[in-house]
Amino acid sequence: MQYLVCFDMDRVLVDHMSTWQYVYDRLEISNEEAFNLYNQGKLDEWDWLKMDLSMIKNAYPDITDQKMRELCQGTPLMQGINECLQWIIDEGHEVAIISGGMQETARDIACMFPSDEPWRRRWGGINRHRGVDTKFHVFTNGWLERNDGSIDDYGRYQVQMNGKGSIVRMLQRRLDIPKERTISIGDSAGDIGMFQQSELSICFNPWDEKPVAIAKKTIRSRNLLDVLDAIKKHIKEACKN
Repeated sequence: MQYLVCFDMDRVLVDHMSTWQYVYDRLEISNEEAFNLYNQGKLDEWDWLKMDLSMIKNAYPDITDQKMRELCQGTPLMQGINECLQWIIDEGHEVAIISGGMQETARDIACMFPSDEPWRRRWGGINRHRGVDTKFHVFTNGWLERNDGSIDDYGRYQVQMNGKGSIVRMLQRRLDIPKERTISIGDSAGDIGMFQQSELSICFNPWDEKPVAIAKKTIRSRNLLDVLDAIKKHIKEACKN
């Protein structure tokens, strides 16, 4: 049986509190207030995204798309990420990254698992800079490139704070995979929508206790092999029934 496995990115696939914060740190700028408001659910992604891009461009008016992509390089990945994702793919399951985090980092992760198909524009796909497509479905937020290579004032906005559940439902319909064969992994209140659309919901490396109360399983570690063990056990038990 084929499963859909949906991952948040920051503090789940990435061993950093925020992929946006990683870029801020490299630029030596701070957006702590807006970041905290976002994680508390008091600021939606659209306003948060516009504030972030404005802050970056005010600090570095000449910043380009190429420079932004370079700044994302080196983001630390969570221990066990390769083994975890590779097993899921090798078993024929579908993988989605659904995150308000930085688009470029999600694409870097997705391109670790390239598709045999040539690149094409598709829902949940990646950009043509990569030259290849990926086996993953990627939904994130980020910036938009202008024709001259500069950064636009408005960003790329795919994932709302409370909108992850709707993306999971759309994937289920498109892939013909029901809730009963859906697994989601997240760390914060923003992942509760995914949890509610999944048979197995895993709160991994929790940011706060709110999602812990909703998730069916909590894993307090920073090693995705622990998540993989839980996924394997769940699928094995489901196949017995």
